[in-house]
Amino acid sequence: MNTYIADEKVVEQLTKLPKVRLALFRDIEINQQGVVLLKVTKRVRASIVEDLDNNELIALLNYLDPDKVTDIIQELKSHRAKKITDKLSDSIREKVETLLSFNPRTAAGLMNLDYVVVSPKAHFDEVSEDIKEHESRTGKFPAILVVDNGKLLGELPGNELVIHHRTEKVADHFKRVPSVHFDNDEHKVVNSFLKHPHNKVVVLDEDESILGVIHSDDLLNLIDKKTSNDLYGFAGVSKEEDANDGIRAKVRNRYLWLIINLGTAFLAASVVARYEGVISKFTLLAVYMPIVAGMGGNAATQTLAVAVRGLVMKEIDLRHGISFALRELGAGIVNGLINGSIVALVAIVINKSPMLGLVLALSMIGNLIIASVAGAIIPLIMKSLGKDPATSATIFITTCTDVGGFFIFLSLAQLLLV
Repeated sequence: MNTYIADEKVVEQLTKLPKVRLALFRDIEINQQGVVLLKVTKRVRASIVEDLDNNELIALLNYLDPDKVTDIIQELKSHRAKKITDKLSDSIREKVETLLSFNPRTAAGLMNLDYVVVSPKAHFDEVSEDIKEHESRTGKFPAILVVDNGKLLGELPGNELVIHHRTEKVADHFKRVPSVHFDNDEHKVVNSFLKHPHNKVVVLDEDESILGVIHSDDLLNLIDKKTSNDLYGFAGVSKEEDANDGIRAKVRNRYLWLIINLGTAFLAASVVARYEGVISKFTLLAVYMPIVAGMGGNAATQTLAVAVRGLVMKEIDLRHGISFALRELGAGIVNGLINGSIVALVAIVINKSPMLGLVLALSMIGNLIIASVAGAIIPLIMKSLGKDPATSATIFITTCTDVGGFFIFLSLAQLLLV
């Protein structure tokens, strides 16, 4: 069976069968246990690691790359983490201790140490010897980084050693490679990678010396994780919640947001109740109310998505918040004019009511303006208060578009139709 498929089946079983999880894990070949451990969710991994004794955990960690070992050790309680680290094999322990000295949410916390440094004047046969020596120590093929007088020049792709003669010089074949400083946070690293796609990013110290390498697969995993967390946040669901969690866990992770939602729904309903007399006199208003509110909600979600991504990627911050909000306001006005014209035309053609069409057009423009401004400003406010904008902003933005949309629509209807 394909190894990938086999791993995925094991991961599925470990997730769905908590009562036999440890027994299933112990049945996995020891050289594959670490690989599987990294594929399960953080919650499942914590459950397995907690039940393994120290000797079992040390044995499986010795089969993993030091950067992956570091990821697992960082999830342990401090006293156990030290015990495990002290008993790792010498070659792995030294690298793990180096990696543990850095903030895990920075470039240095994402890097691995599998690289060799070569001179641009070196010949390919010399490079091959360096690679063989590294492989004999680590079992890993290293990144080949070209350095001259302490300055990173680029990397030598491994395939160059295969297709060219051993007497060729590195200087004639190396390629440029992106780099970041060790203390850049992971958001900046991801942003740099997205702007300059490459299969690796080199991590540099304060003096521009090389500390390590971040490979693209680690960055893509990080992007995937952040995307999943944002998706959970938009829905008001805990990022730690799994599809196979029990009813109690699901309720615990969701009830608070639903109660807050209920409160905001009553607020919107109170606005509608205030105009009950207007609706009773012009019943067509009830047909179009969900359209006005719904379009505002959709527009706000679009703006919120852009705002959250901008905050995550450090493309916007509080200093640039006003200019961002003004651009979104402009987009909201234009979209309001377009969609307002469409819904007005529908009301004129179907309901034979030009005044209803005017009310709908103005309401659509007004609510899309509210949606754009709220979708841009509220995430920035939440960020400044130390809250996760993806999780906390959604409910308040929806409240703005529902309450604002109903108020504008029904107020204009009272003024122009009744």
